[in-house]
Amino acid sequence: MLKQTDDGIVANIKISPNAKKNEIIREGEFVKIKITAQPIDGKANKALVEFLSKYFKIPKTSIKILKGETSKEKTVLFCTSDEQKINLLKETL
Repeated sequence: MLKQTDDGIVANIKISPNAKKNEIIREGEFVKIKITAQPIDGKANKALVEFLSKYFKIPKTSIKILKGETSKEKTVLFCTSDEQKINLLKETL
């Protein structure tokens, strides 16, 4: 689920750490993101931000995990006002 705010786009996602490769999978209304990193010492969160940054071409400093630091279900904020990037986020997530 996506929500546009004054700060950018807020997305609810599910993360699956310890995967074979990094990828985004749509499962009905939910978006699942597979990350190769293990969920130890915040490595999976860091890898998630790096993957999303490369995938959407948004700086890592503009991607924040608002909720779910220690959970598989996360709320992520993408701080961007670029219409192309917002449209790509809406199409993908």
